[in-house]
Amino acid sequence: MLRLFEVPPVTTAARPRLPSQIAYIIGNEGCERFSFYGMRNILTIFLAQHLLLALPEAERAVAAKDVFHTFVIGVYFFPLLGGLIADRWLGRYKTILYLSLLYCVGHLMLALSESSPGGFYTGLFLIALGSGGIKPCVSAFVGDQFDQSTRHLAKLVFDAFYWVINFGSFFASLLIPWTLKQWGPSVAFGIPGLLMAVATLIFWLGRDRYVCVPPAPRGDPHALVPVARDALSGSLSGMVSLAVAVAGALLGLATIPWLGFVSGVCLALVAFLAATGLGTWLHLDQARAHHPEEAVEGVRAVLRLLVLFALVTPFWSLFDQKASTWVLQAAEMTRPEWFQPSQMQALNPALVMLFIPLNNALLYPAMRKLGLEPTALRRMTAGIALSGLSWIVAGGMQVLLDQGQVLSITWQVLPYALLTFGEVLVSATGLEFAYSQAPLRMKSALMAFWSLSVTVGNLWVLLADAAVKGPAVTNFVQSLGVGVTAFQMLAFAGFALAAAAAFGLYAMAYPVHDRYRAAEA
Repeated sequence: MLRLFEVPPVTTAARPRLPSQIAYIIGNEGCERFSFYGMRNILTIFLAQHLLLALPEAERAVAAKDVFHTFVIGVYFFPLLGGLIADRWLGRYKTILYLSLLYCVGHLMLALSESSPGGFYTGLFLIALGSGGIKPCVSAFVGDQFDQSTRHLAKLVFDAFYWVINFGSFFASLLIPWTLKQWGPSVAFGIPGLLMAVATLIFWLGRDRYVCVPPAPRGDPHALVPVARDALSGSLSGMVSLAVAVAGALLGLATIPWLGFVSGVCLALVAFLAATGLGTWLHLDQARAHHPEEAVEGVRAVLRLLVLFALVTPFWSLFDQKASTWVLQAAEMTRPEWFQPSQMQALNPALVMLFIPLNNALLYPAMRKLGLEPTALRRMTAGIALSGLSWIVAGGMQVLLDQGQVLSITWQVLPYALLTFGEVLVSATGLEFAYSQAPLRMKSALMAFWSLSVTVGNLWVLLADAAVKGPAVTNFVQSLGVGVTAFQMLAFAGFALAAAAAFGLYAMAYPVHDRYRAAEA
């Protein structure tokens, strides 16, 4: 499989070999992704057609969409906790193993709670905790297996890693919606649980082969938080920045009665991080009196990355709605009776498995021959823009559906192709780029912030859904002559295109670094 991917030339006399332990990590990831996407891709339909039947029929689709995006927010919020545990206490291997066991329990609860909302939502919480908690650790754990002498292979493996994720997702997207229809929710949620148990076993079997980077020493006086604290407390203006951050967090919490607990807490966190990040950047020189230059510049590198991560959030707003908004759109389209709307999502991983090797074997070499280097930041800029174009197409189709036109589900192939090409350029590229730019002691934490960008992207979806429920917005949309869903699709497209322009401009001045660990003697 790895021969599908381009391997950069090695100039040393002895060509380094791919670490043997990578097979265990990739095997684990393939099974884990099957388990996750298997349950995730039927979640919206299951909620709307089974668990939420007590609601009026007109409200079920919106309620199912809100539960889905709340779950995704949790999945990509808990990487902060997993990264903290790995970097400060347990290390990445133990964190992955222990949280994987909780993950398995969550799947078991879904399989046993098809008619029990309390048990089902508890299972979703445990899956969000397990899947989210291991997410930054697995990506960083892959990078830990490489050093300066083998970093060229790391780029290859991150692509292969992403390819295997989509290999598992492809079969899950085809099989689990069919299983839900034929055998019911218990079996449909039980099969992903069995695959997660297999994933955990595969990971454990490689325990004696891994390179395990120990967690950072506790109480490190030159870590991110101490440096940021001293930067903010070193002057009156810095203290004002901290006060603004606290006020922003309180305002976010004040939205809980209107937006719900998860959305309100996430909004508070985003407001706090944005204000403290900006304040730290403005006052970072104040920290030089208490910290070495390396620590201060490490924090500056983190803050530069966080700006990039923030500009990626609109992409995730669009990408994750393929499992909610696009599934609901597919249900309005004509299709064979045997084909379920959720199964259309199998097209996404199938195209990923096609695009990654094609890009590496054909597109990128062709661009280099033309004198245009496809750097990580250029690829990510193009990927965000492509996601916006995909939603222009989807929005146009929704306008036609709202007008009573009959459309075949095959029309969704075009927006899926555009969105998936954008995904390969953004997500697969971003995993390796985030790891390579992170200071050595903050690998898991930075991967957690990368995952947090997905949380923020889904937060924008919930905020948009809350906004269009108001009569003022609804009346405005109706005055434009389009439906609310079509309006949201086109608005999200504009959101992504604006973000792509901002990302490209910021990337032009971004200083790229190489922060892999040094080669062993």
